[in-house]
Amino acid sequence: MSTLFYDADCGLCRWTAAKVAAWDRRGAVRITALQDRGESDRLLGQMDEQTRMASWHLVTPDGRVHSAGRGVAPLLRLLPGGGPAARVAVAVQPLTDRAYRFVAVHRSTIGRLIPRAARDRADERPRT
Repeated sequence: MSTLFYDADCGLCRWTAAKVAAWDRRGAVRITALQDRGESDRLLGQMDEQTRMASWHLVTPDGRVHSAGRGVAPLLRLLPGGGPAARVAVAVQPLTDRAYRFVAVHRSTIGRLIPRAARDRADERPRT
């Protein structure tokens, strides 16, 4: 099983993690907060703290780590019906990277655009 690490202190990140959890009907992705030091140290231990907290990270069963925009396609491939979107993400990889960086830099502002009720529902959704 792959593990997706997200920043639990970020409202947009929590909301996005909840959306991934809802989409992942097959249970292919374990979603874990970066702040879970046991898991993040075990799977991301070689990564310095600043790099760790600057992005989300997908760790595949073979131990490969896909971060930021480079993690979009591998994540989409794990989700039901995500194959076509994964192929697009690969085809436009420089754009995928730039879009991820834009969202990451502006995540507080973007997070405020998500209605409070949607954020609250995301916080209530159990993670795997």
